[in-house]
Amino acid sequence: MVFARPLAELIAELERLPGVGPKSAQRLAYHLLRVTDEEATRLAGAIRNAKEKLRFCASCQNISEAEICDTCRDGRRDRTTLCVIAEPRDVAAMERINEYRGLYHVLHGLLSPMDGVGPEQLRVKELLNRLGSGEVEEIILATNPTVEGDATALYLARLLKPIVGKVSRLAHGMPVGGELDYADSATLLSALEFRREM
Repeated sequence: MVFARPLAELIAELERLPGVGPKSAQRLAYHLLRVTDEEATRLAGAIRNAKEKLRFCASCQNISEAEICDTCRDGRRDRTTLCVIAEPRDVAAMERINEYRGLYHVLHGLLSPMDGVGPEQLRVKELLNRLGSGEVEEIILATNPTVEGDATALYLARLLKPIVGKVSRLAHGMPVGGELDYADSATLLSALEFRREM
C-alpha cells in the first residue's frame, strides 16, 4: 500500500514504539489524523513537556521531575533495603501492592548479550556507588522471570553478595516469562513476601 509521504513518516515513527507493529502503527496514524487540531497539539505538547521536564533521579535512576525523586526524598522509607528492578514502570508495579517500604534502583534494562546489552549499558555502576555508604543491608532483585531477568539477577547476586551480604530474589509466584508491569497485586505481594536469598 502506498501512503502519502507525511502519513508514511508518521506510520514509520509509530512503528518504532515498543509493542507497535505495522498494523497498529497504521491504526494509530489514522486515528491521529481524525483527531482535532487541538487534540493533536495537546498530544504533541505532552510529549515535548515530558521530554523537557523529566530526568533520571540522581540516586535511584527512576524518572523524576526533580534531581532526587519523591521516593528517595521520603524520610519514612526503609533505607536499609534496596529493590533492584529493570525498568521505571516496575516501580509503579511494586508501589501498587502498597507493601514494600524500601528504596529502589532502576537498571534501565536487562543483560542481553544477543542484543549487545552488557553491564556497561545498565545502571550497575550507579548501583555500586550507592552501596558505598554501607547503609543497605538487603538487596532484593526484582527482575522479570525471563532468561534475561534470570541472567541479570545471577550476575548481580554474584557481584553484590560480597558487598551487602543479603541478596534475595522475588519468589517465583511470578509466572516464568511474565513481566512485573502485568502482574496482579496479589501475585506481586506473594512474590515479594516469599523472596529467597541468592
